[in-house]
Amino acid sequence: MADTSDFRNGLIIKFKNGLCTITDFQHVKPGKGGAFVRTKLKNLKTGKVLDNTFRAGEPIEVVRVERKKYQFLYREGDSLVLMDNDTFEQINVDKSYFGNQDKFLKESEEVELLHDDKDAIVIAETPIFVQLEVTETEPGYKGDTATNVMKAATLETGAVINVPIFVNIGDLLKIDTREGRYVERVKN
Repeated sequence: MADTSDFRNGLIIKFKNGLCTITDFQHVKPGKGGAFVRTKLKNLKTGKVLDNTFRAGEPIEVVRVERKKYQFLYREGDSLVLMDNDTFEQINVDKSYFGNQDKFLKESEEVELLHDDKDAIVIAETPIFVQLEVTETEPGYKGDTATNVMKAATLETGAVINVPIFVNIGDLLKIDTREGRYVERVKN
């Protein structure tokens, strides 16, 4: 059984009936009393960061995970069809594993799935930045560039985001999938 001496950044543990990754930890030995370990844990499902203190030597349950790359093929109802890059086997993965990031995936995009030791999917990760073309937006007007004016734009995947007023139909944009926001216009 593992304990707090096995802590390292990136370690995935079972904590309060959920899976969390350790983002930061500090071993503290005060002058009086027992030693303890202060940690920052990020819940893999919700993304919420928790602060927690463990007693030194307290047993923990470590979850072994394996990262595997897949290629996104197409959407089918409430699931995404992915292909294993090594075996070419196709699997259906529920959209809920991707949070709201699945709307920025276009066909043949590469994603990563984390599997536990029972081969169950723990979490799905999309690329942090993607390049998508604007398919629909209202035209910008001259003189509106003095302030941070934003307008809605529909991307090639169907996602709608806010973009600066100078963005036009056909522009290629760099999108941050974590927050679903415009980063910059990409030069062709």
